Amino acid sequence: MLDTPTRVMIYVVDDDLDVLGSLQFLLETDGFDVRTFKSGAALLDDAASGGADCFVIDYKMPNMNGIDLVKRLRKRDISAPIILITGHPDEHISEIAASAGVCHVLRKPLLDESLIGHIRGALDGRGTCH
Repeated sequence: MLDTPTRVMIYVVDDDLDVLGSLQFLLETDGFDVRTFKSGAALLDDAASGGADCFVIDYKMPNMNGIDLVKRLRKRDISAPIILITGHPDEHISEIAASAGVCHVLRKPLLDESLIGHIRGALDGRGTCH
């Protein structure tokens, strides 16, 4: 019997549909399974929100920012690694994100290889959130 490789599920949350589509394409091209959500509320409403192996969450979104979403996921005992992405630099965001349970904070728009590397590192246990 052959071992089949386990597919990795990444949940991506971003209110910008262009960014959401680009991230989905990038991650799927690299072999990940991807589910996308255009808001934190949409993710939280999804019954399978605990099925992700890793989350990629935008920081600035209307109604619920990425840090608030991370806190809600952690309250649900979801322990999958979380990578926060942002196009809005803030000198304190890394500290705030780390205290909420985020593995890494990455700056938009230059995410390609950096994002893939951080996801793989977090999944392999090299991330700082385990």
